Amino acid sequence: MNPPLLSISQTAQLLGVSLQTLRRWDESGKLKPIRSTATSYRYYRQSDIDSFLQSFPKNIFRMGYTWAVSATPYEPPAIFFCPTQVVFQARLQTLFTLLTKLNSKNVDIPLLIAIIGEIGNNAFDHNLGNWPDISGLFFAYDLKKREVIIADRGQGVFTTLKRVKPSLTNDVQAVRVAFTEVISGRAPEARGNGLKFVRNVIAHNAMQLLFLSGNARLQSMGHSADLTINETKGTFHGCLAKINF
Repeated sequence: MNPPLLSISQTAQLLGVSLQTLRRWDESGKLKPIRSTATSYRYYRQSDIDSFLQSFPKNIFRMGYTWAVSATPYEPPAIFFCPTQVVFQARLQTLFTLLTKLNSKNVDIPLLIAIIGEIGNNAFDHNLGNWPDISGLFFAYDLKKREVIIADRGQGVFTTLKRVKPSLTNDVQAVRVAFTEVISGRAPEARGNGLKFVRNVIAHNAMQLLFLSGNARLQSMGHSADLTINETKGTFHGCLAKINF
């Protein structure tokens, strides 16, 4: 039985692009749909979309970092941009499908997807109505490098966490608290309890995490509960995470 085809609207939502962009990609041959005639509706195979998403051999970490720290706000390439949580969840499901096809024995796929989802959903949940400029996520992955990048131009850990822990004075303190201390869920804007889950998963699996927010840099290596947190020279108002698996 053939898998169901996606409509042009469903494909546009999944990729975070407009219908007109998909039509242009059809004309240029960049992403071809399935059409019974030249004037019939466009439909897309999930396998073609998956292949398209993997056809960008760029340095995704550099792209995500450059976008997150840029003094001038701009939207990243549509293929890597999740303007809404719905788009992020759809692309996360696509990543799950791709990883499942790889059938890698060296990674716990559900746990990997869970921590990616935790970090990405945090950005939407804790910046709702308070995005400083561009709302949404940079979300990209390179399965050959076994690397996932999630970046946002939100308020950052320090600003959101200081609302429930006023004693915090800098980004390094805030990131340390976010990854190590349980914060009461009764307080408004209780940010970061999910980041303890992220840390725990990394500590018990063959994964690595690099997390940046403000001028704080955190690194967590697989199969270790140790965290390396220090201050960097540069600063920005959002967050960036790189996960290797």
